[in-house]
Amino acid sequence: MGALERVREAVLIALDQLRANKFRSGLTILGVVVGVGTVMIMSAVVAGIRGELLAGIEAAGPTAFILARYDFMEIRFDNEWPPWGDNPKVTAREARFLADLPHVGEAEVDVDGRARVKGPRGAELESIHVSGNSAGWNAFRVGRFVAGSNFRHADVLTARPVAVLTGRLATELFGTLDPVGRLIRLDGQPFTVVGVFVPSPNLFGDQDNQFIYVPYTTALRQLRVWDDDLTVMLIPQVGSTQQEAMDQVAGALRGVRGLRPSEPNDFALVRQQQALDTFNKVTGVFFIVMLGLSSVALLVGGVGVIAIMMISVSERTREIGVRKALGARRGEILWQFLFEASTLTVIGAAAGLIIGGGLAVLVRVATPVPAVIQVWAIAAALAMAAIAGVLFGLFPAWRASRMDPVVALRYE
Repeated sequence: MGALERVREAVLIALDQLRANKFRSGLTILGVVVGVGTVMIMSAVVAGIRGELLAGIEAAGPTAFILARYDFMEIRFDNEWPPWGDNPKVTAREARFLADLPHVGEAEVDVDGRARVKGPRGAELESIHVSGNSAGWNAFRVGRFVAGSNFRHADVLTARPVAVLTGRLATELFGTLDPVGRLIRLDGQPFTVVGVFVPSPNLFGDQDNQFIYVPYTTALRQLRVWDDDLTVMLIPQVGSTQQEAMDQVAGALRGVRGLRPSEPNDFALVRQQQALDTFNKVTGVFFIVMLGLSSVALLVGGVGVIAIMMISVSERTREIGVRKALGARRGEILWQFLFEASTLTVIGAAAGLIIGGGLAVLVRVATPVPAVIQVWAIAAALAMAAIAGVLFGLFPAWRASRMDPVVALRYE
């Protein structure tokens, strides 16, 4: 008998046994279903979030880096005064100085605050997020203008009171009216709307958020903005590497701030890649916990596999005796029961994949989390289930293969 024929026969016998004991088999594979389903849904969620993060990094440019007062990727939440607490704030004047460096292509300022917004129809909204930016801010955000355009560099230089609204905010303030060219008031100050920007759906920047983008010079002069946390997005000059730009920025800024060689930097340069590295560290721990939980579920399922296979061996003692009497070797008996155990767990894995995949689709449709089903997760789940079946079915299969055919034939 060829190898394929033996596999086919083993599968058919295993399926017959499952059909003969549906309820018992269902309870046995429940742990496998839970374990595989958990791996499936969690890997889909993590992959979706990682994809969104990568999209944000790609939008800003993989070589971009941020000048900030402190490294916001390494914030500690404790009662101690942070080491960066005495760092001076980054200023717009420093951003303009850095923009003229040979290895720096762009230096885009970002400063945030809140404002009370009043529209022409009497609609008034409290504490709306205002983002003060350079004119190139839209190059680092995924989305599109649906009306008007962005403010210009000249608007930033002259601190003109102009604003770009996000789509939802424009609808709330103006309804069906075209907002471009109309006035709104931010903390009582008149601003002219020049454009409407609709961000792409993103887990880290929901399109439903209400934002107003204004020139940073205007924000610093007329609005309540938090210039303590002013940041600068820096883009290397074409032909320059990220490291060259970072080294030049660090050296120039240390010189401007009068830092001696022995003194540490009183600012932070944060690579875009650091966000991904931090995410990978967090999800690494998350995956370990997830695998631990799914392993417990698989262990429960594995104990069930051992139990059902031991029962199956006892119930089929005479069958084993007959097969051995007809010339079946120990390896063939061992193979048969191992294959039955693997079939049991693979069926559980398939059910877990279907359930986990369905939940992943539900998460993607019903929440902002863009869960993505990974091919490697499917392959890993099936392989893990097959290996678990072999491991947990090994003892019952070994016991079946070691039976004395004479004793087995006498079994009632």
